[in-house]
Amino acid sequence: MTLTVLYPEAMYPDLSVEHRLYGPEVRVLMRDTETLAELDPADCEAADGLMIFRQFLRAEDFSRFPRLRAVVRMGVGYDRLDRKEAARRGVLVCNVPDYGTTEVADHALALALALRRGLLLHHERQRATPPAPWAWFAHPLVKRSSAQCFGILGLGRIGTAAALRAKAFGFRVLAYDPYQPNGVELALGIGRVGTLEELLRTSDILSVHAPLTRETRGMLGAREFAALPRDAVVVNTARGPIMDFDALMAALESGHLAGAGLDVLPDEPPVDPIPALLAAYRARAPWLEGRLIITPHSAFHTEHAWEDIRVKSAETMRAALLGPRPQNVILPEMD
Repeated sequence: MTLTVLYPEAMYPDLSVEHRLYGPEVRVLMRDTETLAELDPADCEAADGLMIFRQFLRAEDFSRFPRLRAVVRMGVGYDRLDRKEAARRGVLVCNVPDYGTTEVADHALALALALRRGLLLHHERQRATPPAPWAWFAHPLVKRSSAQCFGILGLGRIGTAAALRAKAFGFRVLAYDPYQPNGVELALGIGRVGTLEELLRTSDILSVHAPLTRETRGMLGAREFAALPRDAVVVNTARGPIMDFDALMAALESGHLAGAGLDVLPDEPPVDPIPALLAAYRARAPWLEGRLIITPHSAFHTEHAWEDIRVKSAETMRAALLGPRPQNVILPEMD
C-alpha cells in the first residue's frame, strides 16, 4: 500500500529529492498554505505523515488527519507540536536535531563577539552626522574575552558547539544543564554548575540554548537578569518565550545589562502591538545604541543547512513510516 506524506508549506521548487529519498512506496503532496486550516480536507484525510516547519499542529488539528501515523518537525525545536494529543492518538513525533548546529553556534558567538568588541557602537557612531572622532572610547560592553565567563544555558548539540567556540576564543566556559550525564563537561574541557543561580551569578555572557518547554518558558525574568553581573550580555538563539521581554528591556534600560543579542522573539513574526523592546530598537532609541542586535530567527540559515533540513526530514519520516526503526523520536509531554 502506498503511503502519503503531506508537506503543508511549498518549501522546494520540485520533488526530485523527496522522490529519491522516499522511493515508490510513498506519495508526496506539497501544498502552499499559511496554516493547516487552509489544507484541502482530502489531503488531510490521506496523510500518513505530516511535515511541520513554520506552522503549528495544535490539539484541535489532529481530528482532520484520521490516518496520521507520524509528524516530523523540520527543525530542532518541537514546541509547535501538541505532543500530549499526539501521544493520545498514537502519533509518533520526531524532529531533526542535527541540522543547523554549527550555524546557530556560530551565530551565538557572532552576536556575543559583536557586542563585546563594540562593533555596533563604532558602526553607529562612525556613520553619524557628524561622525564620532577617529578613536576608541570606553564603554561597559567592551571587555577582554579571557577576563569573562561565557555561560551556556542548555548543553545539547548547539550548546556544546557554542561552548567549544567560546573556549577557542579564550573565554572561561561554564554550563548548566541538569539533563546531561555526569562527566560531559570533562570531555569538553569546560566547567559545569549545578544550579541556574550559580550560572547566572558567574556569567559575563549568558548564551541560551535550551528548548522551549513548560520548565523553560519564562525561565529568565527580572530576578534572573538582576542575578547576572552588572554589564553582562545576554544572547538568545533558542526560543523567545524563554525570556520575559519586558524584564529584559528593564534590565537594559536601567544599565544593569550592557547588551543583548536576540535571534528570537516571543511571537514570530512579531505582530502589533509589538514588544516595547522591539519598538525601541526599531525607533533607534538613543539609550539602545550599539547595545542590541536583533536578527529574524535566521541563525540556522545557510544553503547547506537548508539542504540538511530537506534531506534529514525526509529520512526521518521514511524511518518513522517504513522502518527499520524510527529516528529522533520526541517523548510525549507528561502532565
